[in-house]
Amino acid sequence: MKKYFIFMVVIATIVLFSSCAKVPQAELDAAKASLEQAKAAQADVYLDSEYMALQDSLNAANTIIETQKSKMFGNFKVAKEKLVYVSAQATDLASKAEAKKEEIKNEVSATLTDISTVMEENNKLVGIAPKGKEGKEAIEAIKSDLAAISTSVEEVNTLLAGNEILAAQTKANAAKQKATDINNELKKVMEKYARK
Repeated sequence: MKKYFIFMVVIATIVLFSSCAKVPQAELDAAKASLEQAKAAQADVYLDSEYMALQDSLNAANTIIETQKSKMFGNFKVAKEKLVYVSAQATDLASKAEAKKEEIKNEVSATLTDISTVMEENNKLVGIAPKGKEGKEAIEAIKSDLAAISTSVEEVNTLLAGNEILAAQTKANAAKQKATDINNELKKVMEKYARK
């Protein structure tokens, strides 16, 4: 009977230690790889808050893993679930980042079209603007500003070609604002001149 009891204790101990949970290394590696793919797709730039939230979830899972590793009978279920979630969301985030880049590229293209239209009108207005004493100097300043806007448009295209989409967006928006301001100024001058 005593031998049977010792045998059962040994078997129970073996079963107990063999059933201890293992660190979810495959899930951890998959989550890290998915997050790296999202970063490669520039999710950290275009979808910063979502990317940081996933990074925080990965860090939380790592903390759970370390805490459970220090216990005799660690339970990695929660960490495993977090890691699976991070993997799925990071893969989705990479796709969202690509879509966001396309959206911004389309927005920049539309802005460039708007700039072209306003610049065409500005050039026509400069040609017919009054050229009195002060008008001549003002027209030269406006022509200089229009040349600067044209240079900005070329720089926007260079930035787009270099995949610097956010910088291209910023520069395109600034150029559009400047072209619109000049357009409004020229229209005011023309209205004022027409009243005289």
